Amino acid sequence: MIEVIRDKCVGCSLCIKSCAYDAIVVTDKLAEINIDKCTLCGACVQACPFDAIIIRRAAIEQIDKTAYKGIWVYAEQRDGIIAPVVLELLGKARELAENLEAELSAILLGHEVEHLTSELIAYGADKVILVDDPALQHFQDELYAKAMGLLIEKHKPAIVLAGATVIGRSFIPRVAVDIHTGLTADCTGLDIDIETKNLQQTRPAFGGNIMATILTPNHRPQMATVRHRVFDPLEKDETRNGIVLAESIDFDSEGSSAKWLGFEKEKTTLVNLSEANIIVSGGRGIKDAKNFAMLEELAEAVDGAVGASRAAVDAEWIAYAHQVGQTGKTVKPNIYIACGISGAIQHLAGMSSSDYIIAINKDTDAPIFKAADLGIVGDLFEIVPKLTKRIKEIRK
Repeated sequence: MIEVIRDKCVGCSLCIKSCAYDAIVVTDKLAEINIDKCTLCGACVQACPFDAIIIRRAAIEQIDKTAYKGIWVYAEQRDGIIAPVVLELLGKARELAENLEAELSAILLGHEVEHLTSELIAYGADKVILVDDPALQHFQDELYAKAMGLLIEKHKPAIVLAGATVIGRSFIPRVAVDIHTGLTADCTGLDIDIETKNLQQTRPAFGGNIMATILTPNHRPQMATVRHRVFDPLEKDETRNGIVLAESIDFDSEGSSAKWLGFEKEKTTLVNLSEANIIVSGGRGIKDAKNFAMLEELAEAVDGAVGASRAAVDAEWIAYAHQVGQTGKTVKPNIYIACGISGAIQHLAGMSSSDYIIAINKDTDAPIFKAADLGIVGDLFEIVPKLTKRIKEIRK
């Protein structure tokens, strides 16, 4: 709760200047705070030279953090196939586990999926905790959240990681609420403070204008969902040995509020951007929807996919499924060709991990050139057709 102390406030308006959320007004030389807009960030408290604004916080329930040990990775699978982000998370979690000298476990939920345990161990897991139950044959967030929550309460991991996929984003927040801990979503970086054992969770914030590092110092486990293609998986080592621990959950004691009807695959010919090795993206400089045909021709010539900046998608030149960036897809192709894209930080957050970035832009001061391995200053409407023609000649 935030409070203005009437006897101390002089109506100097310094608090208004410090508030990024337009939550403060001064009326009759007294600051008033709009609780609906206030986020309790504390900026006004620090800005007030008269100590007239205070934040009262409820006492934090202390937990025994030493009781929580190990790192978990949720091993998402569909139809018996492990999601690629899981292998990336195992690679990063392996690094964190070695720094903490902790055990790394993969949590596998599903039906008739025991054959996947050896693959998880080969990619870095020390242990696989398996819940194999007919109730988990098809993903339902309520049942998966129940299973995950009960496992966490029983085994008490210190860190729980999951992919920021449709499935991960659907049920992991529910788990965090059920077990009363925090969750950082859509992370693009993870690190560990060895002394405090706090997980440093980095993600874009304020519309992608800054990168925020978030901690969960007072609760356990520390939970985060991580974007696809921001970490590299380890090389598969089939000689690794690990433990498989089978657990059972009573799903019959409580009825589910949802019923599985079926799954219908999206009817589309789009190349999955997240898996593409070469991506040709267009931005505001494309000028019109019809000009994406030029990029599609180049993408076809290199067996790649077509991407786009948010500006192009907002202009309705191309469907959202093509959007790369903080509010779109995170990609990590071998080659990323940015055509007419200025290089806003929101876009860079989604493609800066690409192995090789080629930027084509007539603006010599475009920020994209700072991230590019090769920059071409010029008119993309002249350069792209010539590039496409030359590639086709070479490939013939």
